[in-house]
Amino acid sequence: MKLFGQKTNTAQENRKNTRYRTLAQVRIPGVLEGESLLKDLSITGCCVECTVFVDIKPNVHYQLEIEPESAANIGNFQLVVESKWIRSGNYSSEIGFNIVASPKGKLFQRYVDYLEYRASLA
Repeated sequence: MKLFGQKTNTAQENRKNTRYRTLAQVRIPGVLEGESLLKDLSITGCCVECTVFVDIKPNVHYQLEIEPESAANIGNFQLVVESKWIRSGNYSSEIGFNIVASPKGKLFQRYVDYLEYRASLA
């Protein structure tokens, strides 16, 4: 059983979908107003990295506002996510989310497609 706050080394191996590295900006309205980074993204989940402590509750739904990397030439979109794990230090937090819904699904899918294409070039 995996407890909230614990991240296993095999998490990447257990994922159904590939996570793509990104440097998109992200906000969590009402929770995290400052700039943070969307560290990686797939169609089913993502990881957010913050330079401050963030009070995220386990298995709670949050809305992420995503500003894709400018090179992607894709507009901002939102994701409804559920918190799965959090790793906090004194001055930073890393949060894993499952994606529940995407109100602007076409922009979200275009961004994942862009990240997949970019990864294939590397």
